[in-house]
Amino acid sequence: MVVHEAPGAVGRAFDLGCGPVEEAELVERLRAGDEAAFATLVRTYQTRLLRLARGYVPSGVVAEDVVQDTWLGVVRGIDRFQGRSSVATWLFTILVNRAKTAGSREHRHRSDGWPEDDEPLERFEADGSWGTPPEVWAERAEDRVVARRLAARALACLDDLPVSQRQVVLLRDVEGLPSSEVCAVLGISDANQRVLLHRGRSRIRRQLESEVRP
Repeated sequence: MVVHEAPGAVGRAFDLGCGPVEEAELVERLRAGDEAAFATLVRTYQTRLLRLARGYVPSGVVAEDVVQDTWLGVVRGIDRFQGRSSVATWLFTILVNRAKTAGSREHRHRSDGWPEDDEPLERFEADGSWGTPPEVWAERAEDRVVARRLAARALACLDDLPVSQRQVVLLRDVEGLPSSEVCAVLGISDANQRVLLHRGRSRIRRQLESEVRP
């Protein structure tokens, strides 16, 4: 189950209003102080950074502060960005570091670690694929309007997931980051990442299937 809200960040093109530019060119423009390039980056990632930040801090106000601090980090650190990861991964890493710091100031930050719920792992193969393939819920929908409603519902289901599961599903299935980069951003092991992803996907799957079951 993959929740698509926006194209994956790796290798993407950005629209500066005068035609699309590739990520490498955007970075060069940022280094040159191009305000249009920075505005494009903010427009592309602001909402997505806020969503990720909300998993670490207790309020929307604090999340907005964290995102603003993240943008300051981008401005100050763009000359040190070496392109070893995508711009998205770099942004999310800055955000998570600052969100963790802010969260520890606001309240005691708790890492869920290995999730504790009743989702059976035997539903998944060793390579991370489904042991029992999920129903293609969009194909069962009566029309495209219903399919769009369910896609929006899938995104809404993210808010109901435990924090650690939500972060992994968000980065993997919405943002399209590979597992190795998700582990680097969140500071978790690959094994933990796989379990959290399975748990989160399964919870969303159950919600969606219950909405299309006759």
